[in-house]
Amino acid sequence: MNHTLLFLFSILLFLSCQSSNGSQKDTNHQYTNHLINQSSPYLLQHAHNPVDWHPWGDEALNKAKTENKMLIISVGYSACHWCHVMEHESFEDTTVAKVMNENFICIKVDREERPDIDDVYMTACHAATGKSCGWPLNAFALPDGRPVWAGTYFPKKEWIDILNYFLKEREKNSDKMEEFAINLTSGIQNSEKIEINNTPASFTKSNLNSIGDNFLEQIDFKRGGRKGAPKFPMPNNYEFLLRYHDVNDDEKSLAAVTKTLDEMAAGGIYDQLGGGFARYSVDGEWHVPHFEKMLYDNGQLVGLYALAYRLTKKPRYKEVLEETLGFIERELTDANGGFYSSLDADSEGEEGKFYVWTSEEIDSLLTNENDRKIFREYYDVKKRGNWEHNKNVLRYRQTIASVTEKLKTTDSEIKVSLERSKKILFAHRTTRVRPGLDDKILTSWNALMLSGYVEAYRALGNQAYLTTALKNANFIKSTMLQKDFRLNRNYKSKKSVINAFLDDYALTIKAFTDLYQVTFEEEWLQLASGMADYVITHFHDPASGMFHYTSDLDPPLVVRKKELADNVIPGSNSSMARSLFALGTFLYQPKYLALSKQMMNNMATTIVPSEQPSFYSNWCNLYLQMTHTPYEVAVIGDDFATKQKALMGQFLPNAFFLGGKTEGSLALLEGKLQDDRTMIYVCQNKVCKLPVEDVAKAVTLIQ
Repeated sequence: MNHTLLFLFSILLFLSCQSSNGSQKDTNHQYTNHLINQSSPYLLQHAHNPVDWHPWGDEALNKAKTENKMLIISVGYSACHWCHVMEHESFEDTTVAKVMNENFICIKVDREERPDIDDVYMTACHAATGKSCGWPLNAFALPDGRPVWAGTYFPKKEWIDILNYFLKEREKNSDKMEEFAINLTSGIQNSEKIEINNTPASFTKSNLNSIGDNFLEQIDFKRGGRKGAPKFPMPNNYEFLLRYHDVNDDEKSLAAVTKTLDEMAAGGIYDQLGGGFARYSVDGEWHVPHFEKMLYDNGQLVGLYALAYRLTKKPRYKEVLEETLGFIERELTDANGGFYSSLDADSEGEEGKFYVWTSEEIDSLLTNENDRKIFREYYDVKKRGNWEHNKNVLRYRQTIASVTEKLKTTDSEIKVSLERSKKILFAHRTTRVRPGLDDKILTSWNALMLSGYVEAYRALGNQAYLTTALKNANFIKSTMLQKDFRLNRNYKSKKSVINAFLDDYALTIKAFTDLYQVTFEEEWLQLASGMADYVITHFHDPASGMFHYTSDLDPPLVVRKKELADNVIPGSNSSMARSLFALGTFLYQPKYLALSKQMMNNMATTIVPSEQPSFYSNWCNLYLQMTHTPYEVAVIGDDFATKQKALMGQFLPNAFFLGGKTEGSLALLEGKLQDDRTMIYVCQNKVCKLPVEDVAKAVTLIQ
């Protein structure tokens, strides 16, 4: 792309965003476009813009070809603040809409429903600008969908300039536009190119140690998380470090995890009154969040805090688990057992307004002077605010003991006072205008939350958590899963219309496998196996040994991509590889194990020498399992449930659990049932040590 174009468009690229409620404000609208029959809250938010938006589909794409008009593909999501800003500035403006409607075919995409489309045009944005890109994502494409350029948020004046630029450029320099499209499409095709690695697989402990060292180089040991700002939770990074600590007895990796979890739980990124985490912190101290709350973050963080609690038994981790799951139950759970997607950052048009406090508000609500003094001291409440506009984001920077000493009181008095004050402020907060809710249900995100509930049940033994997990699993089974093991991705307003993507399958397979390990109900493994076979049939690429992100049943985009790296959500290929590894172990299925091993071998040449292995953290988890063979722990006999529950609460991250009252159908359980005794078998690679009846002895054999 020429320097003039780069100069014109290299502006205002934002990391991420959130927006207002997708619900319609009233029933009288001057404009209604083609989004009106969609179920996505984000698309419905734009259904009454004067811009003649279309949903992605044949109608819009054929119209562009018939009328020979360029496409504007605008991608965002319901909790995206800057999407909301650009809507008000440009897409609700009739002057802007006139230019767009007369000269372009305009398509709106919910990136959470259609991550495949988002990935193609986001990759185009990175390639076209050479910079980080975020949402809203606004791509310009030829009528056949091939991108020529993409950017993010633009103020109204610049957006109009961009529209006019492309109108003139296509009219005068159509050959140049074609050249842009060829180059960008080629770049997208090659962005995640990978070839099959035919050299013998060799996963070594020395290479794993090198990965671990490079991982720790990026950690901020003062404030936790990765060095610098902004700070994202990245739960999978710390799952790897906990597992690395387990196999290497590495104290530095444990310190990286506990420092991060302690700082997040103390910071403004965590909702100190209502539980649950915001998506990230804009600063380097976890202080000021980008206030939206996403299901996928909270599902993974519940699992991470549960895993860490099983090791450390820190009371604060237990509190975080219980408070966060309280938030999920209260605000993101549907009566059918599904989990909603997110809460916006904005309320009443102001980011964070629902969550922050002035000093005067707190003083007026906490009428007991001692309570007021304790709350202000502990939660860093400043008279002029600890954030902008005299507002306070609640966080704590000191311990109960230090507050006790400073205020000359007792620990118990401090704790009782804080709980009393929190209840008062929380009750008042419920009277405020709430942030918008995106109540669509996504399969992959539900699977992450399902796994989180399973891990919380393992850590705390709370039967209610298992009940919720089972209800969600049955919702996925009955609503999203079809008889041929095809999945749907979305559910909203009793409609489920989008064919699932690789992450939906991979994460659901993992969640069902997790669920088997706490129930010993083989149905969940059978369903997971059916989905795995479906994925191998419809997503696998034999030429690379990896999986496409989209099914071969889906209408093709300009590029059929593979997702290789890991991000805030683990990548779909790494998730599939780990799911195949676990499922292959449980079912004694060599095909699954061979596929997983080949995928890891393909990626090892990239990951081992990388100075940034955290970009492949889920692959690193699999690499660890392939260097340190997991234990297969079978618990079988009449009293299996008691021993199973005792084992669950232990920190045994490199073990798979199976069993039941009978041997069932699993080959790994064959011949292990003994009359009138409940035995625990500790095995590796299907070779078992002498069985024991005592849980403590079994734990010793594993450790």
